[in-house]
Amino acid sequence: MAIIAESLPTQTIAARNEVQQQIDAQRARTIRAAYTTRFVAAELQRNPQDFQVVRRANMAPRAGDVVIATVTELGKHMRLQSPVSRRQLMFVGQEIMVAYGDRYAPDQFLAHVPQNLGPCQLVAGGGVASEVIEQHASIDMATQLQPTGLLMRHGKVVNLADFAPLGIEDDSPRPAQAGAQRPPVIAVLGTSMNSGKSTTLGCLVNGLVNSGMAVAAGKATGTGAGNDPDLFTDAGAFSVCDFTDFGFPTTYRLDYETVRDLLVAMIREQSATGADAVVIEIADGLFQGETSRLLLDPVFSEHVDRVLFSAQDALGALAGER
Repeated sequence: MAIIAESLPTQTIAARNEVQQQIDAQRARTIRAAYTTRFVAAELQRNPQDFQVVRRANMAPRAGDVVIATVTELGKHMRLQSPVSRRQLMFVGQEIMVAYGDRYAPDQFLAHVPQNLGPCQLVAGGGVASEVIEQHASIDMATQLQPTGLLMRHGKVVNLADFAPLGIEDDSPRPAQAGAQRPPVIAVLGTSMNSGKSTTLGCLVNGLVNSGMAVAAGKATGTGAGNDPDLFTDAGAFSVCDFTDFGFPTTYRLDYETVRDLLVAMIREQSATGADAVVIEIADGLFQGETSRLLLDPVFSEHVDRVLFSAQDALGALAGER
């Protein structure tokens, strides 16, 4: 057998190491898409014939690359947020469409994008596939995934950024009013994850709206999920976006310049809506790397007028203020 293998043409050996599957309309309907992949999913439903699932031995995914995977074992996340943020129950053997991404969550998982298409884990219900490095002792093991392959279109691996409606280097598609002043921008920060930032932002938005103001809201950093944008909408914000609208499944491990530019682009986009005020959440806590760096950057004070700080206790509030 070894002699036969050595005599095969290079292209034949390469073909044996590659799996390429066309997606038809039926398969496109049955693949369970995640919130992070919602813009890709919309195009897949419209034109499934343009897409293939490809797996090669040397494929190394990048953050934001879209993967089709089979659920092999249910764990911490038993539900996957749909493109409209409905928590859809998953079943073993089901095909799902999620995006590779890094995750930092001290109360759940520390996870990095793997270096190959081997078995991986679902580390966020919004649709993030990754390789768990560490996890909190109190939670279940992560849901296990077996990637079928990366989603490709016109010979190119599909990345969330390819279909994102917004870009950090783009001007807002909304027409700017001549001589218009930037509305006041309020950033909501907190001591840590789960310190109440999103709830605080929602209550702030609701109070401003009840006072007669038109409010636009956004979430500049974090892990892709529909919960917080839905909360901002429910609170009364007439325009809502988050970093997934710019093509990022998460912001953890992004280079700092990208995080900074993303914050500025989000403020620019929401300011162009005609809002009376813009409110932006910055995830995680003050000790988180990019958050602490943002606060020291002159760009932050240039674009943010006020900060509302969320803490779970008096000590955290005092330390955070300092």
